[in-house]
Amino acid sequence: MPLIVMCGYPCSGKTRRAEELKAHFEGSTDRKVHIVGDGALDVEKNTVYADSQKEKNVRASLKAEVERKVNKDDIVILDSLNYIKDLKYLTGYRYELFCLIKHTQTPHCLVYCLTSDEESSTWNTSRDAAEQYSQDIFDALVLRFEAPDSRNRWDSPLFTILKDDMLPFEAISDALFKRKAPPPNQSTQSQPLSSANFLYELDKITQDVLMAIFNAQKTSVPGDLIQVPGATEKIELTRNINMAELRKLRRQFISYTKMHPTENTGQISNMFVQYLNKSLH
Repeated sequence: MPLIVMCGYPCSGKTRRAEELKAHFEGSTDRKVHIVGDGALDVEKNTVYADSQKEKNVRASLKAEVERKVNKDDIVILDSLNYIKDLKYLTGYRYELFCLIKHTQTPHCLVYCLTSDEESSTWNTSRDAAEQYSQDIFDALVLRFEAPDSRNRWDSPLFTILKDDMLPFEAISDALFKRKAPPPNQSTQSQPLSSANFLYELDKITQDVLMAIFNAQKTSVPGDLIQVPGATEKIELTRNINMAELRKLRRQFISYTKMHPTENTGQISNMFVQYLNKSLH
Protein backbone atom coordinates (compact mmCIF):
# COMPACT_ATOMS: atom_id res chain seq x y z
CA MET A 1 0.00 0.00 0.00
CA PRO A 2 2.63 2.67 0.89
CA LEU A 3 4.55 4.58 -1.77
CA ILE A 4 8.22 5.53 -1.50
CA VAL A 5 9.25 8.27 -3.92
CA MET A 6 12.96 8.41 -4.73
CA CYS A 7 14.31 11.83 -5.64
CA GLY A 8 17.61 13.37 -6.67
CA TYR A 9 19.94 14.42 -9.46
CA PRO A 10 20.71 11.99 -12.29
CA CYS A 11 23.31 9.48 -11.06
CA SER A 12 22.85 10.32 -7.38
CA GLY A 13 22.42 6.75 -6.12
CA LYS A 14 18.61 6.48 -6.26
CA THR A 15 18.53 3.01 -7.82
CA ARG A 16 21.04 1.61 -5.30
CA ARG A 17 18.98 3.02 -2.42
CA ALA A 18 15.76 1.69 -3.96
CA GLU A 19 17.28 -1.79 -4.09
CA GLU A 20 18.42 -1.48 -0.45
CA LEU A 21 14.87 -0.54 0.58
CA LYS A 22 13.43 -3.43 -1.41
CA ALA A 23 15.81 -5.93 0.20
CA HIS A 24 15.06 -4.56 3.68
CA PHE A 25 11.28 -4.65 3.42
CA GLU A 26 11.19 -8.03 1.70
CA GLY A 27 13.42 -9.40 4.45
CA SER A 28 11.61 -7.81 7.39
CA THR A 29 7.97 -8.00 6.26
CA ASP A 30 5.78 -10.38 4.30
CA ARG A 31 4.88 -7.66 1.81
CA LYS A 32 5.76 -7.65 -1.87
CA VAL A 33 7.90 -4.71 -2.98
CA HIS A 34 7.60 -3.32 -6.50
CA ILE A 35 10.17 -0.95 -8.00
CA VAL A 36 8.77 1.22 -10.77
CA GLY A 37 11.40 3.08 -12.76
CA ASP A 38 12.67 4.33 -16.09
CA GLY A 39 14.63 1.13 -16.70
CA ALA A 40 11.50 -1.00 -16.95
CA LEU A 41 10.19 1.20 -19.78
CA ASP A 42 13.17 0.34 -22.00
CA VAL A 43 13.68 3.89 -23.23
CA GLU A 44 16.81 5.72 -24.31
CA LYS A 45 17.22 8.42 -21.66
CA ASN A 46 19.02 10.98 -23.81
CA THR A 47 16.34 10.73 -26.48
CA VAL A 48 13.53 11.01 -23.94
CA TYR A 49 14.89 13.98 -21.99
CA ALA A 50 15.72 15.88 -25.18
CA ASP A 51 12.07 15.80 -26.27
CA SER A 52 9.41 17.36 -24.03
CA GLN A 53 6.58 15.23 -25.43
CA LYS A 54 8.50 11.97 -24.97
CA GLU A 55 9.46 13.05 -21.46
CA LYS A 56 5.82 13.82 -20.68
CA ASN A 57 4.82 10.37 -21.96
CA VAL A 58 7.42 8.65 -19.79
CA ARG A 59 6.26 10.49 -16.68
CA ALA A 60 2.66 9.59 -17.47
CA SER A 61 3.61 5.92 -17.94
CA LEU A 62 5.47 5.84 -14.62
CA LYS A 63 2.56 7.46 -12.79
CA ALA A 64 0.08 5.05 -14.39
CA GLU A 65 2.24 2.08 -13.38
CA VAL A 66 2.41 3.35 -9.79
CA GLU A 67 -1.36 3.73 -9.74
CA ARG A 68 -1.80 0.17 -11.04
CA LYS A 69 0.52 -1.35 -8.44
CA VAL A 70 -0.55 0.58 -5.34
CA ASN A 71 -2.81 -1.67 -3.25
CA LYS A 72 -3.57 -2.48 0.36
CA ASP A 73 -0.77 -5.04 0.74
CA ASP A 74 2.30 -4.11 -1.29
CA ILE A 75 5.02 -1.44 -1.16
CA VAL A 76 5.74 0.55 -4.30
CA ILE A 77 9.05 2.37 -4.84
CA LEU A 78 9.16 4.94 -7.63
CA ASP A 79 12.78 5.12 -8.79
CA SER A 80 13.06 8.09 -11.11
CA LEU A 81 14.33 11.68 -11.08
CA ASN A 82 10.98 12.95 -9.72
CA TYR A 83 12.01 16.55 -10.13
CA ILE A 84 9.37 19.24 -9.86
CA LYS A 85 10.18 21.85 -12.50
CA ASP A 86 8.31 20.50 -15.49
CA LEU A 87 8.21 22.07 -18.93
CA LYS A 88 5.34 24.44 -18.09
CA TYR A 89 2.48 22.24 -19.24
CA LEU A 90 2.10 20.39 -15.97
CA THR A 91 2.04 21.14 -12.29
CA GLY A 92 4.89 19.75 -10.21
CA TYR A 93 5.30 16.01 -10.66
CA ARG A 94 5.78 15.29 -6.96
CA TYR A 95 2.58 17.23 -6.28
CA GLU A 96 0.75 15.04 -8.79
CA LEU A 97 2.04 11.93 -7.00
CA PHE A 98 0.82 13.40 -3.72
CA CYS A 99 -2.65 13.86 -5.23
CA LEU A 100 -2.53 10.22 -6.34
CA ILE A 101 -1.77 8.89 -2.87
CA LYS A 102 -4.45 11.12 -1.35
CA HIS A 103 -6.94 9.74 -3.83
CA THR A 104 -5.93 6.12 -3.15
CA GLN A 105 -5.66 6.74 0.63
CA THR A 106 -2.16 5.39 1.18
CA PRO A 107 0.81 6.80 3.16
CA HIS A 108 3.96 7.85 1.36
CA CYS A 109 7.42 9.29 2.00
CA LEU A 110 10.19 10.88 -0.02
CA VAL A 111 13.80 9.64 -0.02
CA TYR A 112 16.12 12.36 -1.33
CA CYS A 113 19.58 11.22 -2.44
CA LEU A 114 21.55 14.42 -1.93
CA THR A 115 24.72 14.86 -3.98
CA SER A 116 26.52 17.78 -5.57
CA ASP A 117 26.21 18.19 -9.32
CA GLU A 118 29.98 17.63 -9.63
CA GLU A 119 29.76 14.33 -7.77
CA SER A 120 26.79 13.12 -9.82
CA SER A 121 28.53 14.18 -13.03
CA THR A 122 31.59 12.11 -12.06
CA TRP A 123 29.37 9.08 -11.39
CA ASN A 124 27.68 9.64 -14.74
CA THR A 125 30.94 9.63 -16.70
CA SER A 126 32.11 6.49 -14.88
CA ARG A 127 29.19 4.50 -16.28
CA ASP A 128 29.26 2.48 -19.47
CA ALA A 129 28.83 4.79 -22.44
CA ALA A 130 25.40 3.35 -23.25
CA GLU A 131 24.18 4.15 -19.72
CA GLN A 132 25.45 7.73 -19.55
CA TYR A 133 23.51 10.93 -19.87
CA SER A 134 25.04 13.27 -22.41
CA GLN A 135 26.58 16.30 -20.69
CA ASP A 136 23.99 18.66 -22.19
CA ILE A 137 21.08 16.52 -20.96
CA PHE A 138 22.70 16.04 -17.56
CA ASP A 139 23.24 19.79 -17.13
CA ALA A 140 19.67 20.57 -18.22
CA LEU A 141 18.16 18.09 -15.75
CA VAL A 142 20.28 19.45 -12.89
CA LEU A 143 19.19 22.98 -13.78
CA ARG A 144 15.51 22.02 -13.75
CA PHE A 145 15.71 20.06 -10.53
CA GLU A 146 14.17 21.62 -7.44
CA ALA A 147 15.23 20.15 -4.11
CA PRO A 148 12.37 18.86 -1.95
CA ASP A 149 11.22 20.92 1.00
CA SER A 150 9.66 19.17 4.00
CA ARG A 151 7.41 22.20 4.54
CA ASN A 152 5.51 21.11 1.43
CA ARG A 153 2.88 18.47 2.06
CA TRP A 154 3.92 16.60 -1.07
CA ASP A 155 7.57 16.45 0.09
CA SER A 156 6.82 15.17 3.59
CA PRO A 157 7.87 12.97 5.36
CA LEU A 158 11.28 13.66 3.86
CA PHE A 159 14.44 11.59 4.38
CA THR A 160 17.63 13.22 3.03
CA ILE A 161 20.43 10.74 2.44
CA LEU A 162 24.08 11.52 1.74
CA LYS A 163 26.20 9.06 -0.25
CA ASP A 164 27.85 7.46 2.81
CA ASP A 165 24.75 7.45 5.04
CA MET A 166 22.95 4.34 6.18
CA LEU A 167 19.30 4.38 5.27
CA PRO A 168 17.10 5.05 8.34
CA PHE A 169 15.04 1.93 7.79
CA GLU A 170 13.13 2.13 11.08
CA ALA A 171 12.12 5.77 10.56
CA ILE A 172 11.04 5.09 6.98
CA SER A 173 9.05 2.06 8.14
CA ASP A 174 7.32 4.17 10.81
CA ALA A 175 6.45 6.81 8.20
CA LEU A 176 4.85 4.16 6.00
CA PHE A 177 3.11 1.91 8.52
CA LYS A 178 2.47 3.98 11.65
CA ARG A 179 1.18 7.13 10.01
CA LYS A 180 -2.29 7.69 8.67
CA ALA A 181 -2.75 8.37 4.98
CA PRO A 182 -3.49 12.02 4.16
CA PRO A 183 -7.25 12.58 3.99
CA PRO A 184 -8.74 13.18 0.57
CA ASN A 185 -9.64 16.80 -0.01
CA GLN A 186 -12.21 18.37 -2.25
CA SER A 187 -9.87 18.43 -5.21
CA THR A 188 -9.14 14.70 -5.07
CA GLN A 189 -12.46 13.12 -4.14
CA SER A 190 -14.37 11.75 -7.08
CA GLN A 191 -17.85 12.55 -8.17
CA PRO A 192 -19.71 11.35 -11.25
CA LEU A 193 -18.61 13.25 -14.33
CA SER A 194 -22.10 12.86 -15.73
CA SER A 195 -23.00 15.93 -13.66
CA ALA A 196 -23.79 18.47 -16.35
CA ASN A 197 -23.77 21.22 -13.74
CA PHE A 198 -20.20 20.42 -12.64
CA LEU A 199 -18.88 20.47 -16.22
CA TYR A 200 -20.77 23.66 -16.98
CA GLU A 201 -19.41 25.39 -13.87
CA LEU A 202 -15.87 24.17 -14.60
CA ASP A 203 -16.02 25.59 -18.11
CA LYS A 204 -17.65 28.89 -17.11
CA ILE A 205 -15.53 29.63 -14.05
CA THR A 206 -12.20 28.95 -15.77
CA GLN A 207 -13.24 31.09 -18.74
CA ASP A 208 -14.21 33.95 -16.41
CA VAL A 209 -10.80 33.72 -14.70
CA LEU A 210 -9.01 33.87 -18.05
CA MET A 211 -10.92 36.96 -19.14
CA ALA A 212 -10.28 38.66 -15.80
CA ILE A 213 -6.52 38.06 -16.16
CA PHE A 214 -6.48 39.16 -19.78
CA ASN A 215 -8.36 42.38 -19.06
CA ALA A 216 -6.40 43.16 -15.87
CA GLN A 217 -3.11 42.99 -17.76
CA LYS A 218 -4.10 46.07 -19.73
CA THR A 219 -3.58 48.19 -16.61
CA SER A 220 -1.19 45.99 -14.60
CA VAL A 221 2.57 45.56 -14.52
CA PRO A 222 4.69 42.56 -13.50
CA GLY A 223 4.62 42.23 -9.73
CA ASP A 224 0.94 43.10 -9.38
CA LEU A 225 -1.59 40.76 -7.79
CA ILE A 226 -4.72 40.21 -9.86
CA GLN A 227 -8.07 39.53 -8.23
CA VAL A 228 -10.26 37.12 -10.19
CA PRO A 229 -13.96 36.27 -9.80
CA GLY A 230 -14.88 33.78 -7.10
CA ALA A 231 -11.35 33.35 -5.72
CA THR A 232 -9.84 34.45 -2.43
CA GLU A 233 -6.34 33.86 -3.78
CA LYS A 234 -4.82 36.17 -6.37
CA ILE A 235 -2.85 35.68 -9.55
CA GLU A 236 0.80 36.62 -9.09
CA LEU A 237 1.62 38.46 -12.29
CA THR A 238 5.33 37.93 -12.99
CA ARG A 239 5.13 38.77 -16.71
CA ASN A 240 2.60 39.48 -19.43
CA ILE A 241 0.76 36.32 -20.43
CA ASN A 242 -0.85 36.01 -23.86
CA MET A 243 -4.26 34.45 -24.36
CA ALA A 244 -2.89 31.44 -26.23
CA GLU A 245 -0.82 30.41 -23.21
CA LEU A 246 -3.75 31.01 -20.86
CA ARG A 247 -6.05 28.87 -22.99
CA LYS A 248 -3.49 26.06 -23.08
CA LEU A 249 -3.20 26.09 -19.28
CA ARG A 250 -6.99 26.20 -18.98
CA ARG A 251 -7.34 23.08 -21.16
CA GLN A 252 -4.76 21.25 -19.05
CA PHE A 253 -6.49 22.25 -15.81
CA ILE A 254 -9.90 21.13 -17.11
CA SER A 255 -8.48 17.76 -18.19
CA TYR A 256 -6.87 17.27 -14.79
CA THR A 257 -9.96 18.36 -12.87
CA LYS A 258 -12.19 15.98 -14.80
CA MET A 259 -10.04 13.16 -13.44
CA HIS A 260 -10.01 14.64 -9.92
CA PRO A 261 -13.35 16.44 -9.56
CA THR A 262 -14.33 18.55 -6.58
CA GLU A 263 -17.66 18.22 -4.83
CA ASN A 264 -17.67 21.96 -4.15
CA THR A 265 -17.72 23.99 -7.35
CA GLY A 266 -17.09 27.08 -5.23
CA GLN A 267 -13.47 25.91 -4.89
CA ILE A 268 -12.80 25.76 -8.64
CA SER A 269 -11.65 29.39 -8.89
CA ASN A 270 -9.09 29.01 -6.09
CA MET A 271 -7.88 25.69 -7.50
CA PHE A 272 -7.42 27.25 -10.94
CA VAL A 273 -5.58 30.25 -9.49
CA GLN A 274 -3.23 27.90 -7.59
CA TYR A 275 -2.65 25.89 -10.77
CA LEU A 276 -1.87 29.01 -12.79
CA ASN A 277 0.50 30.41 -10.18
CA LYS A 278 2.44 27.13 -10.08
CA SER A 279 2.52 26.78 -13.87
CA LEU A 280 3.53 30.35 -14.66
CA HIS A 281 6.45 30.60 -12.21
